[in-house]
Amino acid sequence: MRQPRSVPVSHALDWYSEALRLWKRGPVMFTLLAFVVFALTMTLGMVPYAGTVLTQIVVPLAGCALQYASLAADRGDRPRWMHAIAVFSAPPRAMLSVILADAAVFAVQAVVARLTTGADLLQPGAPALEDLSVGARFVLYVVGVLASLPVMFVPFAALFDLADMRTAFRESAAGFVRNPGALLLFGALSLVLVFLGFATFGIGLLLVLPWVTAASYAAWKDVFAVG
Repeated sequence: MRQPRSVPVSHALDWYSEALRLWKRGPVMFTLLAFVVFALTMTLGMVPYAGTVLTQIVVPLAGCALQYASLAADRGDRPRWMHAIAVFSAPPRAMLSVILADAAVFAVQAVVARLTTGADLLQPGAPALEDLSVGARFVLYVVGVLASLPVMFVPFAALFDLADMRTAFRESAAGFVRNPGALLLFGALSLVLVFLGFATFGIGLLLVLPWVTAASYAAWKDVFAVG
């Protein structure tokens, strides 16, 4: 199990600087991989009844393409189409860790949605976040970012270190406990970028998603002193 270290709050800015460096290794492919993730999100969300469940399984795994692309860029390679399916070469327990980490975040959002709006996002055929009011969506995006911070490092530990599920979640939680300030600043920056992405009618999200993912990869390397 990797032991996290404490880093200055200002390192959150460095993570985004590193993210831009990695993104510049293949901006077009990063954008195309992000488009695949968004296309799957929109398509699966329209599937009657089973759409919510399918989204919570398929989309987190599809998002791993950007994590593998970040790893490749960091190693001097470039993002490639093969990264879109690279996750399927990972052990099943690693894929399950990724799915459960994302499901935990969605579960928190679902609870808050039920308490604040009465909407049950866990019910088949329930409205997606995009169907809620602007105010409700704002609250749920903030809640989602906050809930994601303790599990942010789970995919990296599971996919790149091949840690078992328990270890991946423990490492990620420990990384958050040691660095709440830096990760909260990271989350705030991520929210700003996401809202800017929505302000461009969603087009900017094709840039934001790779940047946030690459920055989270940089954060994992920094917090866990990965060489």
